[in-house]
Amino acid sequence: MKKSLLLPLMFLAMPAFAAAPFTPEQEARIKELIRETLVQNPAILAEAADAFDKEAAQQQQNVVAQMVKKNHDVLFNDAGSPRIGAEKPALTLVYFTDYNCVFCKKFEADIEKLMKAYPQVAVVIKPLPYRAETSLTSARLALTVWEQQPKNFLKLHERLMAKKGNHDEASIDAALEKTGITLKQPSKASLDTINSNLTLAQQLGVQGTPATLVGDQMISGAVPYEQLEAAVKGALQAKQ
Repeated sequence: MKKSLLLPLMFLAMPAFAAAPFTPEQEARIKELIRETLVQNPAILAEAADAFDKEAAQQQQNVVAQMVKKNHDVLFNDAGSPRIGAEKPALTLVYFTDYNCVFCKKFEADIEKLMKAYPQVAVVIKPLPYRAETSLTSARLALTVWEQQPKNFLKLHERLMAKKGNHDEASIDAALEKTGITLKQPSKASLDTINSNLTLAQQLGVQGTPATLVGDQMISGAVPYEQLEAAVKGALQAKQ
């Protein structure tokens, strides 16, 4: 019995030989076979691309979840960030927007529709001045109104969003006048909030507006309402 086991044990103990390198002719033939396979089965490329996209999306989602956990208080409980909707929400969204963003202005209607359909949801608004100098000016004014006259914030926000195209000084002044808000200048705190928003956006991988954080999912762009609603439903179910 011992002799019969000796040879297999000796074989297992021997180091594995390195595979011999392919010859140039073999390498050329392998490349040719790969090319033929892909030409005859183009769906392979689509499947590979789809798998890659899913893996990349999952990795990005993991990063977002980590950043949400790390920055939870400044995302959801920052006193300098306007909050609308439910006072005791079952779910709070974080909405990055820009008063000069044409896509944000279109998406605003979907945010309003969502708030009416889901009164148990709240939205924290994080202005990001990405597009022009007046993006910063209008954002700071809106944040200052939230800080000093919170009851007037929503009507100014809606007025600023109603303007087609980019704001200028005249349109910003008109928004203040039409809403009956008197404001001498933006507060220093408003600039601190803007800087915080920019840092958060960078950490969360936000590259443009609108961008909406729903649970641990970052929704980029002005997606269809059905996609936004599905994300909200999923996040609400996850909290039950």
